[in-house]
Amino acid sequence: MCNSGVRFCPNQRGGVGVRREDRRQAIMDILVKTRVVDLEDLASRFAVSKMTIHRDLDDLEQAGLLRKVRGGATVEAGTQFESDFRIRAMQNGEGKERMSRAVVDLIEPGMSVLVNDGSMAAHLAGVLLEKAPLTVITNNAAVIDRLKDVARVSLIALGGVYNAKFNGFFGVVTEQSLSRLRADIALISVPAVDGLRAFHMDDAVVRSKRAMMDAAAQSVLIVNHQRFGRSALHVLADLAEFSAIITDDAPPPEDCAAIRRAGLRLTIAKEQA
Repeated sequence: MCNSGVRFCPNQRGGVGVRREDRRQAIMDILVKTRVVDLEDLASRFAVSKMTIHRDLDDLEQAGLLRKVRGGATVEAGTQFESDFRIRAMQNGEGKERMSRAVVDLIEPGMSVLVNDGSMAAHLAGVLLEKAPLTVITNNAAVIDRLKDVARVSLIALGGVYNAKFNGFFGVVTEQSLSRLRADIALISVPAVDGLRAFHMDDAVVRSKRAMMDAAAQSVLIVNHQRFGRSALHVLADLAEFSAIITDDAPPPEDCAAIRRAGLRLTIAKEQA
C-alpha cells in the first residue's frame, strides 16, 4: 500500500485483516498527493469505523505528521503546524527546481552562501554546484549529505540539536556558530507570508534563520506561491529585509501589488522557465 517510498508510521497492527501500520502509511501516501483527507472517505476506503480512523489521525497528529481539521486532516501548514520534512520533500518538485534556477542566477563563483533548513534547499544544493567554487554554510542535513564529498565546495556544517521534523540542526550551538561567521548571501525559505511579513511556526527555526540573515551581507527569500496570504505564530522578518523574493508562480494579485508598491524585488520563477 505504500507508494511514496518513505515509511512514516510506527509498527502497530489493527483494523479488520489490515495492519494498522499499513493503513496509516496509506493515509500518509494519500495526503502527500492530495494534501487533505476526509474522515468518512477514509473509513469507507479501509472498511473500518470512523472511530478507528479518528484514532489513526490522532496518532499521526501526535507524531507531527498531519493536523486534524473538521471532518478530516491535512498536511497544509497552520499557524502552529508545518508538515514533516519527508512530506514536503515529495511535493512541488517542479516548482522547487524553477526557484532553484532563479536563485542560482544571484550566485557568483567564490561566494560564501548560507543555506537554511527546508525541503527546497535539497534541490538548491545540486544547482549551486554549477557556481563552484563556493563556500556553503548550512544547518540543513539534506544539504550536508548532498555536498559533504563534493570537490570545489567548502562545506561548513553548523552543529546544534537535530530536529527530524525540519531535518536540520538548531539551538544555541547553531546560533553562536553563525554569530562568528560572515557570508555573502543567505538563502531563506518560509512557510507563510502575510502582507509584507514572513512568518514561521517554530521559534527555534526562527532564531536560526534570523542568525543567518544577520550573518549575511544580503538575504534572499524563497517561498512557494501557495504560502502567500498565510501567517504563522512567529514573525520572522519584514519583506523589506530581503534583497529579493523568489516564488514559483504568481501569488494572489493583492500580494503582488503590495510587494511592488513597497518597491520590493519579486521574481516569479515561472517567468524564468
